[in-house]
Amino acid sequence: MDEAQKDSPTVQDNYAVGLEYTLVIDGEVYEQTEENQWLYFIQGGEQIIPGLESQLYGMRLGERREIKVNPEEGYGEYDEDAVGCVPRSELPGDIPVEKGAYLQMRDKDGEVLDAYIEDYDGENLSLNFNHPLAGKELFFLVKVADLRPATEEEIEHGHVHV
Repeated sequence: MDEAQKDSPTVQDNYAVGLEYTLVIDGEVYEQTEENQWLYFIQGGEQIIPGLESQLYGMRLGERREIKVNPEEGYGEYDEDAVGCVPRSELPGDIPVEKGAYLQMRDKDGEVLDAYIEDYDGENLSLNFNHPLAGKELFFLVKVADLRPATEEEIEHGHVHV
């Protein structure tokens, strides 16, 4: 850490953070930020997965870190019971039916549920309500690319104004 980093503020609650990252899953790059297109969020605002947010505390501007996030602190464990079969006839006709397609549905209480089509045999769809990254260990290579106190307006709005 150079002298400038020692005197810089650290990632803490109610700070606007610009994060440069690469997400690696099963040894493959799954997603990464583009140059100067960082992920912005307010630290402590539960805007990113808990396992990543908790490990960013104390980092300084320009600092890099490798972060491992277990499923329970990421997108949850994979739940076999969250996969079910639905007859095609029970879904609106305009819904595209192809493997991997995402659907939003409402349960009997009106809650919005996200699902993706795992399989389709012509009559029935196998719908998976797990997050696509459920059960996965996530490996992040991160760099704090931007860091400053969030404004009152940003905190009130719940997002960073870039």
